[in-house]
Amino acid sequence: MPGVSLQALFIWRCSVASLTEENYLKLIYRLSGSGSQEVSTNALAEQTGTRAASVTDMLRKLSEKQLIHYQRYKGVTLTPQGRLLALQVVRRHRLWEVFLVEKLGFGWDEVHPLAEELEHIASEELVRRLDAFLGSPQADPHGDPIPRADGSLPPAPTQWPLSGWATGRPARVAGVLEDAPALLQFLARTGLTPGSVVVVEERNDFDGSLLVSVGEQPGCFLSYRVAAHVLVDASV
Repeated sequence: MPGVSLQALFIWRCSVASLTEENYLKLIYRLSGSGSQEVSTNALAEQTGTRAASVTDMLRKLSEKQLIHYQRYKGVTLTPQGRLLALQVVRRHRLWEVFLVEKLGFGWDEVHPLAEELEHIASEELVRRLDAFLGSPQADPHGDPIPRADGSLPPAPTQWPLSGWATGRPARVAGVLEDAPALLQFLARTGLTPGSVVVVEERNDFDGSLLVSVGEQPGCFLSYRVAAHVLVDASV
């Protein structure tokens, strides 16, 4: 990430040792659309399940450490240092998800809460070796891009929701918009996991539901809501 060195990150990390503070930075990053929009105190309170006053106290602490831009009654945004630190947490989370699925055999619906705990192990050497051991993956098991060590993101092809994909045209499943276990379990049973090839065979104009084929498997029906949460691209 331009303007922020890894040495500077180490200094900021030393001042931000709290698990809760890291979680706030990651949440602000997610709610802000990867850092491009302001996030309200009320949105943070709703997501964390805490009182707005408690959120305000945390935002003051992060502001004092120059990790966010914050003014009361206005939205909050990440500083360059805060964004880089948030991306480092995201990087660790997604690398651990890859490890848990590929090396330990966990299902993609099981790994999120485990990675939530492992992401706070901030050893740079451990993360470097983990990344090398996994072959420097570009995306996690859900198709989300894994930030690089410098905070940059790998290029990703343009993606569309399966609900709007053309009938009869093959597509590659690239990821999902929601990591709810029930959704991931259903998609795993139907074979709609990242990398699989899917074809929309029929579309019901009344409710938007789809008949799709996945690889060599028989066709299956998807509701519009499920299909809208599946992202595809044209790299077949």
